[in-house]
Amino acid sequence: MSLFICPVCGKPLEQQEKSYCCPNRHNFDRAKSGYVNLLPIKGKHSKVPGDNKLMVAARQEFLNEGYYLPLCEQLREMVMAHLPKDSGEIAVLDAGCGEGYYTSHLHLSLKQAGISTQVMGVDISKFALDKASKKDRDIAYAVGSIFHLPVGDSCCDLLLNLFAPYCGGEFLRVLKPQGLMAMVIPGERHLWELKKVLYDGPYPNEVKDYTLDGFEIVERKLVQEQIELRCQKDIDNLFKMTPYYYKTPQKGAERLSALSALKTEIEFEVLLYRKK
Repeated sequence: MSLFICPVCGKPLEQQEKSYCCPNRHNFDRAKSGYVNLLPIKGKHSKVPGDNKLMVAARQEFLNEGYYLPLCEQLREMVMAHLPKDSGEIAVLDAGCGEGYYTSHLHLSLKQAGISTQVMGVDISKFALDKASKKDRDIAYAVGSIFHLPVGDSCCDLLLNLFAPYCGGEFLRVLKPQGLMAMVIPGERHLWELKKVLYDGPYPNEVKDYTLDGFEIVERKLVQEQIELRCQKDIDNLFKMTPYYYKTPQKGAERLSALSALKTEIEFEVLLYRKK
């Protein structure tokens, strides 16, 4: 049984060969790649919401080069250490999953550990989910808003919130009692050397209070690595997948485009919470 719910009436959706259907016969066709669109028209704030094709393609190409594998490994270690043992099938939801890079990595790790899972990903970008669905057919992906997740109450053992907006009320709603939430946010000096090329006066990322209502912190780790981008294509892809691409002065973008290699620091705060 699917854990997705109907965005019209809130009833559980049953996955069929080419669609999802609820008891009230609201039907939602699956795209050729496999994802389903569960975003109501009134939930759209633009004609094509979410990350565009350019950003999605750049991010996928960059991540596939393995630059962020240290983050994947740290996330895997923390999740595996704290998931409940012998609890049957584990329901995992990646809220703001993008093109599914981290979703599929964790899914593979759980599978290799012999853990039975039902993995879902929700994102507002259909371009991202088209890529994600083609990457791993065993993961159920849906276009939807993480502010109004198309998922039932108290059904998830683990929720991923990686570089995506935090929606506390919704996350608490869909998590089971004592459910886990993994969060990743950029550290103070994430991509510092890239920012030094782009801006005359770069500033560190803001570090906020990690206390969240309804959650207790289980574990916190800082991932720090130095990566070397050895070609302009990788540099350009990194630039395009960041918000800096849309707000960098022309001179800064020109300085970056002239580089054939770049060494930069990557820094991530990885936090694991448990629902109180």
